[in-house]
Amino acid sequence: MKDRDTQVKVKICGMTNLNDVKVAVDGGVDAVGFIFYKKSPRSVTMQAVREIVLELPPFVDSVGVFVNETAEQINKIADHCKLDRVQLHGDESPAFCKKIRRRVIKVIRVKDIQSLKKLSDYPVSSFLLDTFSEDQYGGTGKVFDWNLAYSAKKYGPIILAGGLTPINVRQAIQRIQPYGVDVCSGVESQPGIKDHKKMQAFLKNVKAERKI
Repeated sequence: MKDRDTQVKVKICGMTNLNDVKVAVDGGVDAVGFIFYKKSPRSVTMQAVREIVLELPPFVDSVGVFVNETAEQINKIADHCKLDRVQLHGDESPAFCKKIRRRVIKVIRVKDIQSLKKLSDYPVSSFLLDTFSEDQYGGTGKVFDWNLAYSAKKYGPIILAGGLTPINVRQAIQRIQPYGVDVCSGVESQPGIKDHKKMQAFLKNVKAERKI
């Protein structure tokens, strides 16, 4: 059995309500993500997130997701909502990341091998690899070439995202052995509303892979 510290972590992103969060927590989720990007159909308010975060048990992290927001506003929201981590999903520079007063997860939108060259420049705690899209930041529901994710592991802890579902998550873990996996649209009934059966199945399948 794998050592507990090396077990793949699970983050479910795009949370908008306490009921969905409770189901995820009961299923064993490690982190929940809240999107502070007004153009997203999963956008949430500071007050709503603060109320949800106060209900989280110990050892379940809260992650705020931001897209090209100012550092001042990110830090303000993180403090108000008592967020554990900040995920930067836009075009933020390495210098920008240093201004954030939380551990940073930097999202890299993967198109090809060239997309990974900048990883070594970022002073962050981990990287989340998502599928590149010309017209949106995340939530595409599409898978990218996982071979690229494997080659990115040399730069630091890798969180795999992009098109993950209860059906393919075990295969993704087997092939990449990432630090963590991140799912959003793959466990939804509609944008911002989670399908509880899909969430439970996703978490169950990750747990099954942990036991191998």
